[in-house]
Amino acid sequence: MKQEVNAQYNVARPGTIPVRIAAYQRRRMFDRFLSAHALPDPAAAILDVGVTSDRTYEASNYLEAWYPFKNRITASGIDDAAFLSEIYPGLEYVRADALNLPFDSGAFDFVHASAVIEHVGSFANQARMIGECARVARKGFFITTPNRWFPIEFHTVLPLIHWLPKPAFRRAMRRLGRDFFADEANLNLMSARELLQAANEAGVGSRFDIVVESVSLAAWPSNLLLIGTARSRAG
Repeated sequence: MKQEVNAQYNVARPGTIPVRIAAYQRRRMFDRFLSAHALPDPAAAILDVGVTSDRTYEASNYLEAWYPFKNRITASGIDDAAFLSEIYPGLEYVRADALNLPFDSGAFDFVHASAVIEHVGSFANQARMIGECARVARKGFFITTPNRWFPIEFHTVLPLIHWLPKPAFRRAMRRLGRDFFADEANLNLMSARELLQAANEAGVGSRFDIVVESVSLAAWPSNLLLIGTARSRAG
């Protein structure tokens, strides 16, 4: 049976403890996005990369739900999420691939992408996505991803298996009947070191100061935050 778009990622049922924890963590990441870039700002143009067609999880498309100035948001993704423009008048939706954003360089003040980079495929693609987010950003970008070294894998809700070397993890997923997550094109988890390395590979350090931070759950870093802040041109 054909699955709905994005259904493969929605393993946990809406309202269950894993989903509620994820929503709590997303609220914390949203707050970090605001504090990292001195937002909200009614004049700042924001691009949200990788919006989803999902409407079952409370915190899906959380930036669109929680940011107060909807008319300053452009939401983009490969899913059909045009409904966002209906729910949030003034918001613009553009169907677009994160690896080839159809926007001019510096078209937005800030670029936000939550839990997208682990779904774009190879490490080379992950670096390319970072480069695209940086290219269209004037003042900064904010990219989040689950921490590979957190004990529970958020997509499968399975413990520790994802700590195996990546080829072994993919073999294990196939044996467990999780072929979708066995495919690198659908899930390629990252560590803090890999996230920083991808940013360096993308060459974004020439324009932005880069830092990898995290939010924790039970004192263990659960989500990684790649934060880029435009370097001052003064002087």
